[in-house]
Amino acid sequence: MASLKALKGRIDSVKSTQKITKAMQMVAAAKLKRAQNAAEAGRPYAERLEKVVASLASKVTISSTTPKLLTGTGEDKVHLFVVATSDKGLAGAFNANIARLARRQADSLIKQGKTVKFYTIGKKGRAVLNRLYRGQVVESIEPGDLGKLSFADAHAWAEDLIARYEAGEFDVAHLFYSHFKSVLAQDPTQQQIIPVKVPDDAPRQEGAAAIEYEPDEEAILADLLPRNVAVQLFRAMRENAASEQGSKMTAMDNATRNAGDLIKRLNIEYNRKRQAAITTELVEIISGAEAL
Repeated sequence: MASLKALKGRIDSVKSTQKITKAMQMVAAAKLKRAQNAAEAGRPYAERLEKVVASLASKVTISSTTPKLLTGTGEDKVHLFVVATSDKGLAGAFNANIARLARRQADSLIKQGKTVKFYTIGKKGRAVLNRLYRGQVVESIEPGDLGKLSFADAHAWAEDLIARYEAGEFDVAHLFYSHFKSVLAQDPTQQQIIPVKVPDDAPRQEGAAAIEYEPDEEAILADLLPRNVAVQLFRAMRENAASEQGSKMTAMDNATRNAGDLIKRLNIEYNRKRQAAITTELVEIISGAEAL
């Protein structure tokens, strides 16, 4: 059984840990508001751009001049999974949930005879996927603090992805990230970003006024399609930034509460042992006095 000195040392150690988790919770809470505002501010633009691109794409007649980001390669054999996580841990199940969704989809495609490659943004996702799919990670990026990423970072990654696509390295690219809903809820999300996904039932209103574009749809799409890839990547980074802080805040709050419960149990055990030691000493003193 642990001695009184050992118990006292353990209580002090848990109290120190509790102070650290409490401080981390407060830091996450301070960062969360800014990250949440950024994520919510970027959603309307990203969602609207995606709808505009899909609407334009549904009106284009496929030809030899149609952008490859719209037409695709004509194959569906090689899939690239862009898995966006964070570089840091201690954020609950934030990173694990994104990696789990990517693994589930990858295993499903592999069973169908497809080839799956991974393009990881974040150390935590890379660590999991490297272990399970050795040799299939084609690129690993360490983004650092997600809250400090700029559109220029996402644009550079988008250019790299598009260059790989045009070089024939893959046929379809899927983006995996965590959609922020609240401090307690962050949903792992999958989104096809290359080629652009056009709904089969794209709305075509009867009697709607004809819209003429200047320049034509193909020229507009040639500019919008690469921009859309960068915008969706940037949106994913902002959603991840908010999700990471929300998950970290919840995890550190739970850790602080658990530390408090552990301190209470250790204090009870310490007091019982101390009382037992005092009782033993009193019995020895009384027994010795009676023997005289």
